[in-house]
Amino acid sequence: MSALETVDFDSYDTQRVYPQVMRWGVGVSDYRVDGAVADGYWPAVTEAQHRWRDLDLDFDPFQRCREALQVAWPYPVRVGQRDGREMGAGVAREPNNGFQVHFDDALREFSGNLLDANLLSQFAFNLYLSVPESGGETVVWRHRWQPSDESFRLPDSYGYSVEVVGDAEMFELKPTVGEALLFDPRNFHAVRPSQGSRRVALGFAVGLSETGELLTWG
Repeated sequence: MSALETVDFDSYDTQRVYPQVMRWGVGVSDYRVDGAVADGYWPAVTEAQHRWRDLDLDFDPFQRCREALQVAWPYPVRVGQRDGREMGAGVAREPNNGFQVHFDDALREFSGNLLDANLLSQFAFNLYLSVPESGGETVVWRHRWQPSDESFRLPDSYGYSVEVVGDAEMFELKPTVGEALLFDPRNFHAVRPSQGSRRVALGFAVGLSETGELLTWG
């Protein structure tokens, strides 16, 4: 986190992601075009790798996270590939203004397989590096997307109005520094706005392949 405090974060596409969310690294969601991955994703991954190396850390933070998952998993945990090329390892996100209610599902958002593997399930991993004095909670509802939910989608946005989840069961996590959360992002979820210090987390997607491997991507 000390290294990240010395750099200027980029922003997700503000026409699609609002309120604004800052990031260090690259996410494939900004390069999704008609269900495919745009060619611009690959040079962005290379640039992001250089920028992470320029932080001059003596370890790879995403590798550390994968190693921690590996302790609890009997099959390989590695960065996934698409067309033989390694995906981005992950991203540091700073959603100080929160994330809208939304879901993440590679099988629904991308045509065919996103990775060179058949995925059976998907998870999201977040490791909290900095947390605000108040706010910043992650909220997850036991509700997955169904066609009728589209009536609640916000205009030109990845998100939905909170009414989409109705009275679904939910949990709310107030993060602490050094804590990690692994959950199923196909359930609708959101992040509440922060007050005070920055809310920064390392994050990546985790796919369970039919071979038992856990494959990650940013």
